[in-house]
Amino acid sequence: MFTGIVEELGEVTAVENLGDSCRFTLRGPLVTEDAEHGDSIAVNGVCLTVVDTADGAFTADVMAETLKRSSLGALQVGTRVNLERPMALGGRLGGHLVQGHVDGTGTVLERVPGEHWEIVKVGLPKQLSRYVVEKGSITVDGISLTVVDAGDDFFTVSLIPTTLALTTLGIKQPGDPVNLEVDVLAKYVERLLGDRAPGAGASAAGPLGTEAGR
Repeated sequence: MFTGIVEELGEVTAVENLGDSCRFTLRGPLVTEDAEHGDSIAVNGVCLTVVDTADGAFTADVMAETLKRSSLGALQVGTRVNLERPMALGGRLGGHLVQGHVDGTGTVLERVPGEHWEIVKVGLPKQLSRYVVEKGSITVDGISLTVVDAGDDFFTVSLIPTTLALTTLGIKQPGDPVNLEVDVLAKYVERLLGDRAPGAGASAAGPLGTEAGR
């Protein structure tokens, strides 16, 4: 579990195509200082498993499903990436609950600079827009952000100088893809309310669910 507070702006140093998967080597001295084989590190919001570490870098294998559902398939040597270690039990929840399970990709549509901040407009698949609400939380490339405006196929976020300087959103340009993870609580609420619709719930599984209990 992550919080969407990026710890380090890392860099892809090697990409190995394995046919139906890829192995990435990523430099991140901070996130690798206590990382071991089998640990998790979020890369642009995607939870990856550490295969090996050496000299401030780590390697991770990415399967075809992840390459298809995220923007990691577009990573090249030299690409900067957002890195975050999982939240330690008892640690501060600085952003919001982030699983590192990307729901889909969006596209940067527009950047509007302000005096001390910048508004970024992001297009997103319509099937995800129902989970995005004004002043709600969304994860963009692993960054926990507050939604300013929410439309049918877009949303906007306001970025402070720290976010612009220390994450990939400071260098993303219109047309660039970004990984999106909506608030998991919204998806659970939708599923629970759907199960209470007429004809669902008790009639399918009985009180407390005889099938669900198996």
